[in-house]
Order: sequence, then C-alpha cells, then structure tokens
Amino acid sequence: MSSCNKKIQELETNPNNPTSVPPYLLLGTVLTDMSGMGSAGSLGGVDSWDNVHRWNQYHCSNYAYYNTNIYNWTGSSSSFDPYLVMQNVIQMDKEATIRGASAVNPYEAVGKFVIAYYYYNLTSMFGDVPQAQALLGAKNQTPVYTPQEQVFEYILNTLDTANSHLATLIANNDNSLSANQDLYYQGNLVQWQKLVNSFKLRVLIALSKKSADANLNIATQFSNIINNPGKYPIFSSQSDDMVFNYNPGGSDNFSTYYFNPSNFGSIAGRYNMASTYVSALTSINDPRVFITCEPAWTLVGSDPVPTKYQYFAGASTGEPLATMYGNANAGLYSNINRYRYFSSFTGEPDVLVGYKEMLFNIAEGIERGWISGNAETFYKAGINESMKFYGIDTTKNSFTAYFLPPGNSSVTQTAPYPFVFSFSSYYAQPAVKLSSTASTAINQIVLQKYISCFQNSGFEAYYNARRTGVPVFQGGSGVGNNGIVPSRWAYPVTEQVQNAKNWNAAIASQQFTADDLNQTMWLLK
Repeated sequence: MSSCNKKIQELETNPNNPTSVPPYLLLGTVLTDMSGMGSAGSLGGVDSWDNVHRWNQYHCSNYAYYNTNIYNWTGSSSSFDPYLVMQNVIQMDKEATIRGASAVNPYEAVGKFVIAYYYYNLTSMFGDVPQAQALLGAKNQTPVYTPQEQVFEYILNTLDTANSHLATLIANNDNSLSANQDLYYQGNLVQWQKLVNSFKLRVLIALSKKSADANLNIATQFSNIINNPGKYPIFSSQSDDMVFNYNPGGSDNFSTYYFNPSNFGSIAGRYNMASTYVSALTSINDPRVFITCEPAWTLVGSDPVPTKYQYFAGASTGEPLATMYGNANAGLYSNINRYRYFSSFTGEPDVLVGYKEMLFNIAEGIERGWISGNAETFYKAGINESMKFYGIDTTKNSFTAYFLPPGNSSVTQTAPYPFVFSFSSYYAQPAVKLSSTASTAINQIVLQKYISCFQNSGFEAYYNARRTGVPVFQGGSGVGNNGIVPSRWAYPVTEQVQNAKNWNAAIASQQFTADDLNQTMWLLK
C-alpha cells in the first residue's frame, strides 16, 4: 500500500509523450517544412526537380513509373497541410513566451513571415481560403473561407508587422533566435528583415491586376519599400537569398539533392527538358541552356560542336507520355545536364526567395509606373545575376559546357565543350534589349524572371505565367484536365466532408460554377 502513493493524474502522464517543446526545435521543423523536405507544407513538392518544377514546365517526366506531367490538382492530391505548419508556428510563439520571451520576440517575428509565406501560396493556389477563423485548432474545426482580397490584405499587414518587430529586435540587439535551427540565416535577424520586405515586393507584383484596388494601395506600398530603405531594407546581393542548402551529412539522406550519383542509372534518362523552358532560351541565343541542359544528340549528328542553339530541344509538357518516351529515347529531346545535376549529393542550393527575382520585380514595378527609376538597370542586373548563378561571368567571352556524350553511361564520363558568348551582342538583340514600350518591356522582364527561376522559387514561374501569359504554357493530353493548363487547385476533398457548409459558401461567393481547375479567382480578374 505504501508504494501506491501516486495521484491518478501522474499515472496518466506518459513521460515519452512530451506536452511541451522548446521553440527552437519547432523552428527547425517549420523551416524544414518550408524547404519542401519536411512532413507537411510541401505545397505539392517545391524542392528542386520536384513536381512543381514540372508544372512550371521546366522539365518533363517521360516514364510513368516515376511520374507523369499531369496537373493533378484535385482529389486526394490537393492538400491544406500547410495549416499544420502554421499551427506549429503558433505553438512556437507560445513556447517562447512561456519561457519568458516578450510578446515581440524573434520566434514570433520569423513566424509571421512563415504564415504570410504560406497564406500567399495557399490563396494563390486555391482562391478564397480559411484565414480569419483558421489556426484556432480544436476551438473551430470548420472555419469560414476568407475572400481572397482580404487574405492578401492580411498577408501584407502581417509582413509589415514582421518588418516592424524585426526592426525593434535588431535595435535591441536580440540574438536569441536559435542559430543552429535557423536553416536559412543562422539567427541573423537583419537577413530576415531583408527577406520580409523582398518577399513583400513579390506579393505586390502578384497583385498587378488589382493595382486600382483602394483597400490594398499596391503602388503606394511598393513605393514605400523602394523609397525608404532605412525602414524597409531589401536584398542587396545573392548572399541575402533565402536558400535551402542540400547537405546529406554523411549517412543522413534526408536532405540529399534529389538527382545525385546514386540514382543516376535509374532516372537520368527518365526526365527530359520541357519545350517551354528550352525555347525561352534558344529563341534568344541564351547560353544558360548549355549549363542546365544537354543537346538532343540526334540533332547534333556528327557535328563535333554540340554547343549550338539549334541542337537543344524540349518536349511539349502536353505531349502524350508514350510519344515523349519514344522521342526522348530516340535522342530528339535535350536531357537534364547530367554533369551539373548528377555529380554530387548536394547539387545546387534551392532559392526560395532570391535577389535575382527581386530585381525583375522592381523593374516590373517601374514599368507599371508604381515607382520612378530606370527599369533597364534592374532588368540587366537581374540577367547578369542569373548568369552569375550558372558560372557565366558576363565580363568574359570564353566558357566551357559539360555534356554526357552518346554511348557513355557514367556521370564521370562527361566531356568538356568550349563555347563563346558576348553579353553585349546578346543584349543587343531586339528580343532581349528592354523595349521602350511598357507592355513589351513587362513581357521581357517576366520571361527573364521565368528563366532565372529555373528549379527554384517554388510556384513563381507558374504564378507569373498565369498572371501575364508569359511564357505561354503548353497544353495537351499530357497535362490532363482535358488538355488545358489549370488556373487553380481544387479544394481538398476533405473540405467537402468536414467543412461542407463553408466550402459550398466559398464556391458560391467566388461565382465558381464548380470546384474545378478552370475557375477564375479574384486575383486574375
């Protein structure tokens, strides 16, 4: 009897199931989820060479065992699991304050950026989404859907608050953010503040069709950032980028680059390049095609110089898979550059939000009349920075490409092929030199941004093509959806069961005829 002196509440507590966790551990989990390599919040697969970059029409799968090119944005493939990540953000802030942090603390400020990032993507994917009543957990499991305009207003306000709070923390020399769990900036709040404002420029550009919206004041918000760098610092180089570095760490394959020497033999020929991307490069004699792609060797034939633009060709994303597989095996399509993308387990870093994109966003803002300035300066800088990312120093003329010649079966058997490139000649092309006509100039800016977002920046390539029509995405039976490239995701099927009343109300309020992939959301009207 004397040994049985524990209260029933103590006996019910499982010591192996913690009820509290330090905020820094939640930070690491949340930031990993943002990379697309966590257990939730992958937004359909945003890490390098994943699903989203097929939907961006950068590359194609030609073998059904590994993947198709269908925009399967419906049914069980559609997910609201980013809300799980945002719930962790809410808990992260709670855990910080429980442990003595003030209401304004680094976990709270960084968390606000994470929430803005996810809401931006959720509403851009679906349209109206739960926001005002979301993130309440068990208190409300059937939240109403917030109109898209109000979601964007919330995103912009949240970013403003994050900027203000980060400024306060920086002024107070707060260094309490866990450096080893901060995958992107190692606890540097100055970098986080630059990210917040650079990302806000992305959000404002996404709203270009709504520039007259009196509630959002898009042009004013854009100019406030550009014209007040002391209050709204932004990226100043690629070293500021929000970058996920693949680092397998020996036996740990959790963050191994998707294409690497271990899977070269099984998948190197199963993916070929997409025509949308390759044509964007070859049509303007752009040498980045030599770095990211290989020539279609059947087109090369016996020519000893494969570094010619006419030898690079991609498949239409809408092509039937069987046709694509046959043409790829016949050497009629360019493969992924196997030297660049299969030579190591770390590959190239995945840029979630980058300086290159920001430069193009500023150039577009100038062309739209939101701010004054020389759009060409930012446009040219964006092109130069993108080429720099691929090792093309635009002050030089001689370069080397590396391809895997026909008959060679190992990534170690790639061969060097010299090529020459003059940036001045490249830029002098009428299709490249920024036009004096604003509408044409905007199309040029968006095309160069599309090229620079290859295998990075999540859905930005698709969002921008959907918004502007540049580049023209290719449809056909291979994309599913009756051959039409979709304009949105269908809501998760779970919403029809668990939140049917609010789901039906959201369909009706957006004037959708159905919850399908071809409806036009407020953002695009």
